[in-house]
Amino acid sequence: MRDTAITDFLARAGWTEVRRAALAGDASNRRYERLAQNTGATAVLMDADPAKGEDVRPFVAIARHLSALGLSAPAILAEDSAAGLLLLEDLGDDLFVRIAARAPGLEEPLYATATDLLVRLHQAPLPEGLAPYSPAEMAELGCLPCRWYLSGLGLTAPEDEIAGIRAGLETLLAEAAPPSVLILRDYHAENLLWLPARDGVARVGLLDFQDARIGHPAYDLVSLLEDARRDVPPALQARMRARYVAATGTDAADFERAYAVAGAQRNLRILGVFARLCLRDGKPGYLPMIPRVWGHLMKDLAHPALAALRAPLLRLLPPPEPECLDRIASRCAPRR
Repeated sequence: MRDTAITDFLARAGWTEVRRAALAGDASNRRYERLAQNTGATAVLMDADPAKGEDVRPFVAIARHLSALGLSAPAILAEDSAAGLLLLEDLGDDLFVRIAARAPGLEEPLYATATDLLVRLHQAPLPEGLAPYSPAEMAELGCLPCRWYLSGLGLTAPEDEIAGIRAGLETLLAEAAPPSVLILRDYHAENLLWLPARDGVARVGLLDFQDARIGHPAYDLVSLLEDARRDVPPALQARMRARYVAATGTDAADFERAYAVAGAQRNLRILGVFARLCLRDGKPGYLPMIPRVWGHLMKDLAHPALAALRAPLLRLLPPPEPECLDRIASRCAPRR
């Protein structure tokens, strides 16, 4: 039945008689295919089945907002929101992670341009109707490893200890600053494409932003530099933070504090999400990334502002030693 809906959608869009090839997916239930016509024209099909809890409308709204700002989100070529189907401009395959691997000399320009894009984005008006990523919600998500990571190890956390971590994290996030800019939330090297034929920050192609919210300016820079999927050299991270601070006139000490707090929340959330993807969704492929995420978390917790949170977290969460990851993997759910 889903195949029929896709065939009908492509026929209405004028994309019949096409070659279809699957593209790498993500942690969601969305599927992607590259379509190629005999003329050489290509496009990308996003299949986000509403029956699996997906909704393409947030993606469409943010894509159009970003495009209106002159940024390189994929153009929407055709849409059927009710069916969860989109036909998107094909921005190619030159992900930052691939470019940096084959041309290390481009790593600095890639990250500098991506940082400059955040400066531009944070100076632009906010889209209408977008909810803030509130300190309370962020703190709740920061407690995910207290549930999923620990359960994968056969451990449980006392509810009063989880409540204490949640309250401490919420206080730190609230002190950082109220949500004030558009954050894309998955702004990293496997979601950014290099488009050198374009100009300025439009050289950064944007993917996977349907979870965008209003948040703190440090959040997407943390996502970019404390990447769960690849190592970004510490010196490069420091230069990009300094570049953002200089371009925005932000107080450097205040920004470093907010950056560490946002980083701790984000890396805690990712730690819990990666464990949950294995235990609940049968996706163990994220487990090898957990040690890198843990390293980012330790660096963030080393900031003096997080001293009170560091002790209870380290008391509660064991480091991801190989035997710990093996234990989580042994409890992996069947693939859904």
